[in-house]
Amino acid sequence: MTRRLNLRVLVAGGGAVGSVTALALARAGARVTVADPAAPDDNASGIAAGMLAPAFETLFDLASPPLELLRRARDLWTDLATFVDLDLSRVGAMAVGTPAQAEAWADTLAGLGVEALRLSPAQARERSPWLAAGLSAAWTGEDWRLEPTDALAALRAAGERLGVRRVRAAVTAFDAGTAVLDDGERHPADALVVATGASSSLVGVAPELAALTPIKGHILAVSGPPLAGPVVRLEAAYICPSRGGALIGSTMESGRADTGIDPAQVERLRDLAAAAAPIFAAASLTPRAGVRAATPDGLPMVGPARAPGVWLALGARRNGWLLAPLIATALVDGLAGRAPGPWARAFDPARFATAAATASPA
Repeated sequence: MTRRLNLRVLVAGGGAVGSVTALALARAGARVTVADPAAPDDNASGIAAGMLAPAFETLFDLASPPLELLRRARDLWTDLATFVDLDLSRVGAMAVGTPAQAEAWADTLAGLGVEALRLSPAQARERSPWLAAGLSAAWTGEDWRLEPTDALAALRAAGERLGVRRVRAAVTAFDAGTAVLDDGERHPADALVVATGASSSLVGVAPELAALTPIKGHILAVSGPPLAGPVVRLEAAYICPSRGGALIGSTMESGRADTGIDPAQVERLRDLAAAAAPIFAAASLTPRAGVRAATPDGLPMVGPARAPGVWLALGARRNGWLLAPLIATALVDGLAGRAPGPWARAFDPARFATAAATASPA
């Protein structure tokens, strides 16, 4: 029988990773509080497309984790989505371009062991009638998607049913089993889980956070009737049919931690989308920007920090939604004292010990 976690755990951060981790901890028996000063959807997880895309992330992002890891994380969403009553879109995704590009992408995916189909322009438009004429495609059913706002709400509701408490406050300190919040509350906790994404506010508590690099990303929301078809991937952007219309994203601006809107980035994304789907040339867009966090090796940072009682669950780069269940599993196993799996060992924050030592207070 699996040993129950008889712990009080404070999770700092209420985005995808923080929310999934809080739920996993509660399911394991822990008494959990989530502390986040932001509104539920006003973080990088809410400003996202919600793609669970191991195939095309591997194809188009050379800094992505290994395909096997991404697939494992995606598969964990099946049971999690059932538990929280969340719909997953499994219509797949396709990369569109010239016939030569589509053939090369399909061949590369096949070489990776991904089942992929080469689609003619007519076949591509059968799946997505709003595409420009003449575009060939490589399609795979391996990539799924969720609606981020729906997912955050479902995770919150499921957590509440298991007793997860949420407070609108930021953690400022943690010592000797007590977390201090910026509203003055002192919160008893046997463990603090730092799932604050790109924020460096807790680097004094966990110097390992100094190893993270912020990455700003713009995303454009297009309001209107939902578009039909799978996610459409371009070499430097994507078009994601959503319940509210469509999402166009996303930029990867390394080293940027602000959330200001850059008109040049907005126009660049619009131009890329309009080249593949002319309906976006004059569409009304609502731009937003979020900030993610990346580690130097592209793998998340999950496990115990140097400070007693502090655990880390962050650094998923552009795959926070995809990796969240795998991160949560590794974190819960660690707190329960279970032997780490192969990916958990790869996530160990100790691999950034040099950065942590440099950032330690004098």
